[in-house]
Amino acid sequence: MKIAMVGQFPPHIGGVGVHIHSLSKELVKNGEEVFVITYPHKDIKYLKNKDYMDNRGIKVIGTYGVNIGGLRSLFYTFFGTIQLIKTVKKYDIDIIHGHYLYPAGLIAVLAGIFTKKKVYVTSHGSDIFCLYPQHKFMRPVIKFVLKRADVVLAVSEALKEEILKIDVPNIENKVKLNWNTVNIDEFKPQDTLNQDEKESLKALKKELDISENKPIIIFVGNIIKRKNVATILDAKKQLKSDCTLLVVGDGPLLNSLKEKVEDEKIDNVIFTGARSDVANLIRISDLLILPSYSESFGLVLIESLACGKPVIGSNVGGIKEIITKDVGLLVEPSDYNGLANAIDLILDNDDLREKFKSNARNRAMDFAEVDIPYYEDKFNEND
Repeated sequence: MKIAMVGQFPPHIGGVGVHIHSLSKELVKNGEEVFVITYPHKDIKYLKNKDYMDNRGIKVIGTYGVNIGGLRSLFYTFFGTIQLIKTVKKYDIDIIHGHYLYPAGLIAVLAGIFTKKKVYVTSHGSDIFCLYPQHKFMRPVIKFVLKRADVVLAVSEALKEEILKIDVPNIENKVKLNWNTVNIDEFKPQDTLNQDEKESLKALKKELDISENKPIIIFVGNIIKRKNVATILDAKKQLKSDCTLLVVGDGPLLNSLKEKVEDEKIDNVIFTGARSDVANLIRISDLLILPSYSESFGLVLIESLACGKPVIGSNVGGIKEIITKDVGLLVEPSDYNGLANAIDLILDNDDLREKFKSNARNRAMDFAEVDIPYYEDKFNEND
């Protein structure tokens, strides 16, 4: 079977890219042929006389475009649709799978109409929780994608329930749950590393100038309003525990948060920017925090759990489905005092912290297997 994926893919950074990469690797391992139509990137180079760059058996195809807000998605929609139609026809693709309802889902649906191929779309969260309710002009587009897709996948129960509220004919018969997954070989506890890998962790702490004597709390994600990083900074000011905060990621609010730290004299905060060594950054930390206002899933939570780390998350969306009472704590997203108390409780209570750590890896194992049988069911149907 030949599958064309549409959406983010490494070297692009983000949860969607991780999801597509994991799914594609599993499909290739099972003997399927996978093509990925992704956003333009300077490191996606084509081989001579070939249409794609090979990424360990995954055929990666970049598109034309510009990296300017607003225009980026429009260019990707136009050139991505053209490229996908060409790829489907040239390589006789069986199934098209768009990740994120816009623009990737729209590209998948438009190409499906032209080529008469089965179309799957995965909603990854902010397309439904943010894009759909906050931008009225996008609602007809997202409804169109949901209506024309053959199968709609949601990465959490909370997201599935939200999709079912949208007025789209027959939507209840084609929405299925498809959890995000974690690579447990990449994200693993520090005590399972070899000596060279452990030395690299020491070098990382030295690079970031982190004190060996202080616990480390970490946030990993896009620096945008929805991720609510400012509340972590407000909580940091209230902490009784003397700890270091690592903020890993980039985004439009990064500079304003740096100014907040400087203006309010918040001690021991390190902004790393976007990094590719997230697993090691989690491993050198003692606690991960995800205080989002809305979150369909929270991939970084299961990555942290796989590394054997306790977690704190906001009591919303898919986060509530991941964090159990055995691995971490839930707080209200706007309650910085509650977040500060939760951080202090975990850092100061050795028994509680050890309980969370000992259960973390087992909880991550619930999300370790990539589930792909839905392709086979649909593909085997007679038209």
